[in-house]
Amino acid sequence: MATERTFSIIKPDATNRNLTGKINAMIEEAGLRIVGQRRIQMTDAQAKKFYEVHAERPFYGELVEFMTSAPVVVQVLEGENAVAKYREVMGATNPEDAAPGTIRKEVALSIGENSVHGSDSQENAKLEIGQFFTEADIVG
Repeated sequence: MATERTFSIIKPDATNRNLTGKINAMIEEAGLRIVGQRRIQMTDAQAKKFYEVHAERPFYGELVEFMTSAPVVVQVLEGENAVAKYREVMGATNPEDAAPGTIRKEVALSIGENSVHGSDSQENAKLEIGQFFTEADIVG
């Protein structure tokens, strides 16, 4: 088992409902440490770059609009197998399919407003962290 980092976003549907603390508690209870955290208003350019992998998909415009609609909380999480662990804690993309006790089952509103994003691989975690944090921002 290796200590690694992953990237998380607490999305506008969750920040609008003041759920940052509740989500952070769930993250920490799962054994992950929050080593970088910042509340930001994502710009159109940031959202387009972050989700450029979906640029050709029909939901891309709506996704960019949603992610820029209110502040988000970007985070660096650290722990044993952090990428896989956080994906487990988040739950399935569709909250209806998510396991009990997961973030999405407990707080998400819908598949579109699913409260959190988490990196899907170590490679993507490094890229995503680098879009919002420098190494100096992370306190491990």
